Amino acid sequence: MLENGSKGGLREIAPIAVLLAVSGAVLALVQAGEGRAHAFDRELLLALRTPGDPADPLGMRAFELAVVDLSALGGFAVLTLLVLLACGYLAVLRKWGDAALLLAASIGGTWISEALKEFFGRPRPELVAHVVETTSMSFPSGHAMLSAAIYLTLGALLARAQEARALRNYILGAAVLLTLLIGVSRLYLGVHWPTDVLAGWCLGAAWALICWSVAAWLKRRRAPHSSP
Repeated sequence: MLENGSKGGLREIAPIAVLLAVSGAVLALVQAGEGRAHAFDRELLLALRTPGDPADPLGMRAFELAVVDLSALGGFAVLTLLVLLACGYLAVLRKWGDAALLLAASIGGTWISEALKEFFGRPRPELVAHVVETTSMSFPSGHAMLSAAIYLTLGALLARAQEARALRNYILGAAVLLTLLIGVSRLYLGVHWPTDVLAGWCLGAAWALICWSVAAWLKRRRAPHSSP
């Protein structure tokens, strides 16, 4: 995987860079004017609620439960299990560099997310009712950040191992879609402000790119010594 050429590596991390650019641009735009971010947060959260009833999310109860299940894909337990299974698979294949990259993206991303939550100390939204219980601070969204860091990194690694372009694009597209759905689910459940999710996507994508760049740099340093 990491032993492929740099051109292929850039192709696989392009979706991560796009997510970083788009989420960062939108976040900067809504923060540009005084009070704009607050209005953006309020209007978007209320748009996901039945008009006149901030305690009732749009859609039937079955849909609410489906969104809860979807949100769990970005939770600590599911992501930890996924990373452990993926690292075990990479270890069997002796892809130590790829396993280290995935571990760095997940462990480092978790630490950064928790540190920033404590630093900013932003309370969870009280504007609408929470569909699920939460215990940590709101900014940034840990679900959005870790899903971006882990699913996009894993997607890039899986796509890099494929020869068929269509299959690579499918894997990358699925990773991006899953990341976006998890972030949006946190808004629907009322447990995050939209700017929390935008910041989570931005930070998660940035951290994934940093980890990928360091892994590529280490691979280039080892290359001369591994030549026959």
